Amino acid sequence: MFSIQSKWRYLIMFLGIQLVVMALLSREGYQKRVTYFIRIFRKPDGGALSGRNHTTPTISGGDVYANLSHLPKAHGHRDDMPYCPKTSPLIGGPIHVSFPSRLSLAEVERKNPLVVRGGRYRPPDCVARHRTAIIIPHRHREHHLKFLLYYLHPFLQRQQLTYGIYVIHQAGNYTFNRAKLMNAGFREAMKEEDWDCLFFHDVDLIPEDDRNTYVCDSNPKHAAIAMDKFGYKLPYKMYFGGVSALTPLHYLKMNGFPNNYWGWGGEDDDIGVRVSLAGMYITRPSLKVGRYKMIKHKLDKGNDVNPKRFNMLAKTRQTWRTDGMNTVEYEVISREYLPLYTNITVNIGTEAGLHPPPRTPAPAPKAEAKDVAEKLKENFVARASLRLG
Repeated sequence: MFSIQSKWRYLIMFLGIQLVVMALLSREGYQKRVTYFIRIFRKPDGGALSGRNHTTPTISGGDVYANLSHLPKAHGHRDDMPYCPKTSPLIGGPIHVSFPSRLSLAEVERKNPLVVRGGRYRPPDCVARHRTAIIIPHRHREHHLKFLLYYLHPFLQRQQLTYGIYVIHQAGNYTFNRAKLMNAGFREAMKEEDWDCLFFHDVDLIPEDDRNTYVCDSNPKHAAIAMDKFGYKLPYKMYFGGVSALTPLHYLKMNGFPNNYWGWGGEDDDIGVRVSLAGMYITRPSLKVGRYKMIKHKLDKGNDVNPKRFNMLAKTRQTWRTDGMNTVEYEVISREYLPLYTNITVNIGTEAGLHPPPRTPAPAPKAEAKDVAEKLKENFVARASLRLG
């Protein structure tokens, strides 16, 4: 039988162990491990998330379409329609992102009845305060594009924007050039409408919080500040990749994007340097709001790592005024106004130019004088033999 003193000793030891466990659990790493093991033993949710990527358990997200159910199903624009509120009442915060394997473009179209031909939208019950074009450089990424459209359309509608989505498709099989496609997208979008903001958007990044508004700031904005790929942290200070926003004035002031980055890597950093050289700076949302989930994939064929990128970056200060929007060359092959987006297929050429001069065959090497003399001697001998014969 324990004495009273022993009971107190064991009680104090028990409380001490509890304090240690609580301290460990308060650390983020232990929280994640505990959450992981809890999820293992939890009954699956009807298979909705089974085998799919989804947001981290630290932030619970809602259905991106939930806040749109009460909107009028037809446009009723009138001359006396009021402006939309400065802060949209439809914004809901964190969004749950998953990638269902059976999703089709027909389903995306069905869930967005107010999106009209060419991927255009305007709020049905108020006049939008902002007009935003989304520019998506693209080639062989139809699977990713389907998911981006599924989330991006309702995401933008919740922000009560007038918007249009442009997919700029690189024709041919030559090395991919993301920045040059964005230059082409800027010019073609501005030909169609007087957009006051342009978002340059990678096809494999899905926004996870609609408080990350797709409107421009007074300086160029980097929207994709916290990707799951980088642990929801900014990888380095001058990073400007993934999703960025510029007004037409910003774009022209920095001479757009470089045209000579063929392959993966380098152009994002070049663009970030251009912002600084043009006398501007990069603005960003908070880490909590600027969250994106990347659709996992391997490096594309035809988009190999650019081995010249570091040497090119070192010369940005000398090249940014002479390589950009003022020198971009491309040809529009087709323009299709599809139900969910405008598809513009362009020929952007190669490193040798849009139309490199045809290669003329090299002239045959001239015969040496000695060879000519030998030929003449052989012919003379042959003719003399015939005469003597």
